[in-house]
Amino acid sequence: MTDNKQVVSVLNDLLENARDGEYGFKTCAEQVETAGAKQLFAARAQGCAEAGRELEGLIVQYGGEPASGGTAAGALHRGWVQVKGAVGADSELSILESCEKGEDTAIARYRKALKEDGLPADVRAVIERQAAGAQTNHDQIRDLRNAARAVN
Repeated sequence: MTDNKQVVSVLNDLLENARDGEYGFKTCAEQVETAGAKQLFAARAQGCAEAGRELEGLIVQYGGEPASGGTAAGALHRGWVQVKGAVGADSELSILESCEKGEDTAIARYRKALKEDGLPADVRAVIERQAAGAQTNHDQIRDLRNAARAVN
């Protein structure tokens, strides 16, 4: 993959992914009630925003135009999280489960990007680091979800 258009395409896919994460974590922070979960989601939203800015810089560096938003699936997922937040006693558990599914999607998108042959070394390094961050997000949310299940 020596074509800059392909590099930009991979990066834009991940940029949309980062924006989905940012908006999704903000939505989750608004919907959960425990301080620890609110703080985690707010921090993760900020991390996704930083990842997005980093990807935007690479997209421009490789001659592309950064994508303008997230994905339709991400918007749908956020709407579902808001509905779940409005429903009842186990809503925080439901939100955590939804958030974990969102991170499963993010991890899959990073894995797909890393399978691309011929990514420039600087791009691959950023994607690998961000993929590790998505895995950390997933694991923290999974642990919170497991704790919430133990209480319910």
